[in-house]
Amino acid sequence: MISAEHLLNNAIKTALNAVYNLQIEEISLQKTRKEFEGDFTLVTFAYTRDTRKKPEEIGEALGAYLLANTPEIVKYNVVKGFLNISLSDAFWMLFFNSVRSSAQFGLKPSDSSGKTIMLEYSSPNTNKPLHLGHIRNNLLGASVAAILQANGHKVIKANLVNDRGIHICKSMLAWQRFGNGETPQSSGLKGDHLVGKYYVAFDKAYKEEQAQLIASGMSKEDAEKSAPVMLACQELLRQWEAGNPEVVQLWRTMNGWVYDGFGVTYKELGVSFDKMYYESNTYLLGKELVQEGLAKSVFYKKENGSVAIDLSAEGLDEKIVLRSDGTSVYITQDLGTAIERFKEFPELNQLIYTVGNEQDYHFKVLFSILQKLGYSWASECYHLSYGMVELPDGKMKSREGTVVDADDLIKEMYETAFLKCRDSEKLKHLNEAEIKELSKMVGMAALKYFILKVDPKKKMLFDPNESVDFDGNTGPFIQYSYARTRSVLDKAGMALDRNVSITLHPTEKELLTTLYSFPSVIEESGHLYNPAIIANHLYDVSKLFNRFWHDCPILKEENEDVKLFRLQLVNLCGTVIANGMRLLGIEVPSRM
Repeated sequence: MISAEHLLNNAIKTALNAVYNLQIEEISLQKTRKEFEGDFTLVTFAYTRDTRKKPEEIGEALGAYLLANTPEIVKYNVVKGFLNISLSDAFWMLFFNSVRSSAQFGLKPSDSSGKTIMLEYSSPNTNKPLHLGHIRNNLLGASVAAILQANGHKVIKANLVNDRGIHICKSMLAWQRFGNGETPQSSGLKGDHLVGKYYVAFDKAYKEEQAQLIASGMSKEDAEKSAPVMLACQELLRQWEAGNPEVVQLWRTMNGWVYDGFGVTYKELGVSFDKMYYESNTYLLGKELVQEGLAKSVFYKKENGSVAIDLSAEGLDEKIVLRSDGTSVYITQDLGTAIERFKEFPELNQLIYTVGNEQDYHFKVLFSILQKLGYSWASECYHLSYGMVELPDGKMKSREGTVVDADDLIKEMYETAFLKCRDSEKLKHLNEAEIKELSKMVGMAALKYFILKVDPKKKMLFDPNESVDFDGNTGPFIQYSYARTRSVLDKAGMALDRNVSITLHPTEKELLTTLYSFPSVIEESGHLYNPAIIANHLYDVSKLFNRFWHDCPILKEENEDVKLFRLQLVNLCGTVIANGMRLLGIEVPSRM
C-alpha cells in the first residue's frame, strides 16, 4: 500500500534540514481535523526552540518549501501552530489503484508479526446461565482476538470455567433436595437454566432458614453461618474435595448440563475458544509457588500461620496468599495458572485477561506478585478491563430483578429486529420469510455493534430498541450501507479491472481518504484493545458512502472513466465495511 505518511515524513525531514538545518528523526503527523482544509497536519510548536521562530512562521516556511519541492503536495494552509497539507488527486488515485481490488484490505496475514498472545475471556460460573455482563465480556474478547489476528498476531482464545466451589455446591444441594430427578430433557429447559433454577432455590431456602433462626433470637451474622442448608452445602464441598464418588458424579452431570446450555448461547453469539481451562483442574496450582516465594523472602508467614506479601511499596495492601489452615485463596490459583500457561505455551509473548473493572485491584496485585517472583513475562500480562452494562428500566425482564439472562436478551433482540424489519419502508420489497431470515442477522448485529461501539472502559446503557435502528450509529445502518454497495454493483454488471485517473469530487476525496485510514484504524484498535475505534470508523465510512451515493451519480454517470472509478470506490467501501464488521463478529447481508 502506498503510504502518505511515509511520503510526508521524508519530505518534511528534507524541508526542516533545508530551511532550518535541523536533523529530525521522528515526525509526528495527524489527520487534519474536519473543520480545516487539508489531508494531514504537522504541529510546528515542537520546532520553536531549535529555530527560534514563531509556530506560524515555521508553518509558512515549511509549507512554501514543500509546495515548491514535493509534486504530490498541491496546497497548504497554516492555522496558528498547525501546518495543514493537501495531497494531489493524482496521489490519491495512485493509492486507490494499488488497493481497490484487495479483498483483504487492512488485514495482515495471521502470524506475520511473530507474536503469540493468549486472550482469556468469558470465564463463567457453572451455577447459572450466562447473563448480560457475560455478553459484553464475550463480544469484547472475541472481537479483540479477531483484531489482534488482523494485526498479524497468533491468538490463543482461552476460557477459564469456574466449575467448582461453594456456589456450585449450592445448585447441587438444592437439586438433591428439591429436584425430584428433574433433567433438561424432562423439564424442557436448557441445562444452564435448569441449574440456575436450583441456585435460586437454594438462595430461597437459605433466606427462609436465616429468618427462622433470627426469629428465635440468633444474630443475623450467626444465622448466616448456622443455617442448616449452608452447613450441608459446606459439607458437600468437603465431600467433593475428598473425591466422594457420588458427589463427584452429580457434579459432573450437572456441569455437563450447563456446558450444553453454554454451547447453545456461545453459538448464537458466534463465540469460540481454542483452549478450555477448568478451575477444578487449576485450583491447587500455586501452592508450591508459595513455598518458593517464602524461600526467596517474597512472602512471609504471619503469627496465625497464614502466608502474605506486603505490596505497600507498589501502592497496594498486604495480600494473603495462603490461609492459616493451608488452603489457597483465589489469587494463589491465578498465580499458578499464569505460570502453567507460559510453561504450556513457551512461545507465548503476552497474556490478556478480559474481566470487568470490579477486578482492577485483583489484577494489579496479581501482576505485582508475578514481577516480585522474578517472572520477566509479568510485564506482558494485561487486564482488559471493561465497565458494567445496564438496561433501561422496564426494557427487559430478569429472573430475580437484577440479572438479565443472555438467552432472554438474544431472543428479545431477534423479536425487536423482526418488528423493525417488518415495519421498515426500506425493506418493503422483502416477503415475510425473507424478513424472518434477515431479522436474526440484524438483531445480532444490533446487539454486537451497540455494545462494541462503546469504549470498553466506559460503563454503558444498552437500549435494545435504539440499537435496532436503520439510521444513526447502529449495526443495522452499517449493514444496510453494505447491502447498498452490493446492489449498486449488481445493477452495474461491469468489470472493474481497469485503472483510471480522474479529478476527484470533494465527497469522493473525503470518502477515499477515510478508506485510506482503515489499516491504521485496525492497528490503533489492536494497540489499545478497543473495538470501538473500528466500529465508529465504519459508521464514518457508511455515512460518507451514503453522502457519496447521493452527491455523485454512479449508474447514470456518462463519463466511462468516472463511472468506473465510482463503481470501484463503491466496491472498496463494501470491502472495508465487510472486513471491519467481521472484526466485530458481525455478518453483513448482500441484500436488504
